[in-house]
Order: sequence, then C-alpha cells, then structure tokens
Amino acid sequence: MANAITTADFDAIITGSAKPVLVDFWASWCGPCRALGPVIEQLGEEMADKMDVYKCNVDDEGELAQRFGIMSIPTMILFKGGQAAHTIVGSMAKADLKAELEAHL
Repeated sequence: MANAITTADFDAIITGSAKPVLVDFWASWCGPCRALGPVIEQLGEEMADKMDVYKCNVDDEGELAQRFGIMSIPTMILFKGGQAAHTIVGSMAKADLKAELEAHL
C-alpha cells in the first residue's frame, strides 16, 4: 500500500530509504490520477522488494509540488539515493508503467 508523504517527512523518507522511492504526485479532483491510483497500489505491492511507494497530494503539499516543478498530474518521480532519478508524466497502462520503472531500478 502506498503511504502519504508530506513536506515535513519527505526528506527523511527519501534519504532514509535503502530502496528507491516512487512518489506519485496526484490530486483527488484529477480523473487520470484516480484511474492510476489502483495501478500505483498494485505495483507498490508487487514491487515492494524493489522500491517503496508514496503518494503526495499536490493540493495538500503545494510546497513539494513546487519544489519538483510539478506542472501536470499525475507525475511520478523515482528517487534513488535521495535524488530524483526518473520522472514519468501522465497515466499509462500497468504493464507499461511497470516496465518503465523496472528499467530504472
């Protein structure tokens, strides 16, 4: 299951994780975000041994959205070693998203 990430705990989570961390930037009013939500949850469970998954509500955490230049949602950023390593903008099929993530893990 993907946990919520906030401005207050973001740096500790990203730098403190031994695994890569995927952060899904989303909003409740965003249709594509809501459609992608279950896919993110499934991939979080299926790939739990390879990465941690968090969700960041851009309405609640505007500072984080601004910090990472989030202009469109959904946007997913894969962090490795505390640094943004790969960004995916927009919704996609589960198999395509999984393949893209695995290519960058």
